[in-house]
Amino acid sequence: MAVSARKKLSLDRYGPLIALGVLVIASTILYPRFIELQNLLNILRQVSYTGIIALGMTFVIISGGIDLSVGSMTALAGAFAIVTLNALTQALAAFTPMWLGTLLCILVAALVSIAIALTAGALNGILVTKGKIAPFIVTLGTLAIYRSLTLYIGQAGEFRSSNSSYGDMGMSVILGIPLPVWIFFILAALLSFVLTRTKYGRYVCAVGSNEKVARYSAINVDRIRFISYVIVGLMVGITAVLISARLNSISSTNAGKDYEMDAIAAVVIGGTAMTGGKGSIWGSVIGAIILGIINNMLNMLGVSPYLQGLVKGLVIIGAVSIQSGWLTGGRTEK
Repeated sequence: MAVSARKKLSLDRYGPLIALGVLVIASTILYPRFIELQNLLNILRQVSYTGIIALGMTFVIISGGIDLSVGSMTALAGAFAIVTLNALTQALAAFTPMWLGTLLCILVAALVSIAIALTAGALNGILVTKGKIAPFIVTLGTLAIYRSLTLYIGQAGEFRSSNSSYGDMGMSVILGIPLPVWIFFILAALLSFVLTRTKYGRYVCAVGSNEKVARYSAINVDRIRFISYVIVGLMVGITAVLISARLNSISSTNAGKDYEMDAIAAVVIGGTAMTGGKGSIWGSVIGAIILGIINNMLNMLGVSPYLQGLVKGLVIIGAVSIQSGWLTGGRTEK
């Protein structure tokens, strides 16, 4: 019994890391150019956008919730960022030096994007905690609402930035590493500290593990869950700035499409229990990278893009099956 428990603990903690190592070795054998630095940096850049959202999603899922609206929220926040950027670029052109005007435009646009996403995340949190509506239903509804608002504002078209410096920022590289990758890992370090070293982090795990016990322990369950939705909103706002800057535009129809699936998949593959109560930020980082490597290898091997969703779905089911103990011959209880 003790041996089985130790094996389960080791699998929970090191399983994603072992899977990543095996995947890297297999990918290198199948396609030797996989290990080239430029390819690895491209993978990290690609996973950074949904990976940042996955960092926030980790808190939501650990607390016993879920957020299906993050893709639509990304599109809405990115749209407001570009609309704000264009309006300020035109307004400040005649009154400020070019460098100062550009800096102000980008800064204000980023703040607006984050504010919109924070508001959207807070709305989800209020409906879940105060409205007592199931998180799945709330975020399924707001997924449609946020996308619909984006389509209406953009008339089902594309939001294009008139400021080329915004695009330059999105494609910038610092010390040979793309800006989104830096931000992804810095945020991961900060949020890992919050989850493992703060009272809030302990409370999140307690709420997700057993809500009744948490309430009896004088933990404000609604506040903890509300903050988790605000955190994911913050991460969405940052992603919206980065992705809209990289493309220098945002499509009202396609921006953020399937981000919710990728973020949830990264969290689950990283070892966070869908039933709540346990998980790790660095596990979600590894989960996001695993997904990126899988997509990269499927592309390199010429697998049809229509089958990539099939592979991703199988990986998610496999990860949840391992957590439940079905594939390992055991059984776990919450």
